[in-house]
Amino acid sequence: MKLPNTLNWAGKLLGTTLVLLAIGCGGSNQTDEENGDASAIGEALKGEITIDGSSTVAPISGVAKEQFNKEYKNVNIKLSITGTGDGFKRFSAGETDVSNASRPIKESEFKLCQENNVEFIEIPVAYDGLTIVVNTQNDWADEITVEQLKTIFSAETAPKTWKDVNEDWPDEELKIYAPGTESGTFDYFNEVVLEDAKMRSDFSPSADDNTLVNGVKGNKSAIGFFGASYYFNNEDSLKALAVVNPETKEAVLPSAATIESGEYAPFSRPLFIYVKKASMDRPEVKLFVKFYLDHAAEMAKEVFYVPLPKTVYESATKHVNGKKVGTHYLTEAGEKRKGSVTDIYQEENLVTELD
Repeated sequence: MKLPNTLNWAGKLLGTTLVLLAIGCGGSNQTDEENGDASAIGEALKGEITIDGSSTVAPISGVAKEQFNKEYKNVNIKLSITGTGDGFKRFSAGETDVSNASRPIKESEFKLCQENNVEFIEIPVAYDGLTIVVNTQNDWADEITVEQLKTIFSAETAPKTWKDVNEDWPDEELKIYAPGTESGTFDYFNEVVLEDAKMRSDFSPSADDNTLVNGVKGNKSAIGFFGASYYFNNEDSLKALAVVNPETKEAVLPSAATIESGEYAPFSRPLFIYVKKASMDRPEVKLFVKFYLDHAAEMAKEVFYVPLPKTVYESATKHVNGKKVGTHYLTEAGEKRKGSVTDIYQEENLVTELD
């Protein structure tokens, strides 16, 4: 994976590091500060950061880990991929510092955090365009409607062949590859396509999107879905279907422009990290989160996601600096808020406790 340009990053971080080390080590690195010895300062920062959750967000967090460790080699960052749902289970139990999430936190997950006294800071990091993919030998489908997707994936209809979905398509057996039920991508697809109807069970699930990529690559009659990063990283060996926008009726392919504009609907969505407030008292976590947020836009582009508007990153920075805990995506009654990230991620929508 190509990494983002780190030129000047160490310099930008140096001042913050000095402050954090002074806080965390009682000023014992004063000599390094005076000498401006960035290398020694980087080596002096130690600790461990535990991250788990979404495979969709993992590429961005992976770049953050690699770049951060170039300067701070003695900070051990453990990055695991178990899916958004399982990631939140560990996070709400206090087992991780950061939870990657391809959807906002659910009411049940927030309540578990409350029960376990786990306060968190909600940070949007990028846009994704959930991508519908088929094998490159599929020469019968170039676009698909939300209604056709619902027909394919619903347990109630569960067609056996492509022809069962569209009579102009061939009598080829449908092979379906999709994220597992603990995936935030699965939840998002279920919400916007199936509208929480039951998904068929005869599909090949995986929490690892690379497994889904290989499944679709290896089967002419396959269809699957996952985050845009995994499609753009395999663009030569997968075919994306244009999705018919339910409002405009125009078929739209995923791209940076169509995802950012929302034209790629209904699959344009924000991605998040959730940070445990108590972990922010540790210098290595505080510095890593600042690093992540400062470079989120660059890192998102590097792994084929789309940066959020600058105003969102500025709001997130205020949240981090002020340790403002809670979610913007639920009301105090636990109801979901829907809309664009720029509309929802506003301080007046921040809910710190559920009723």
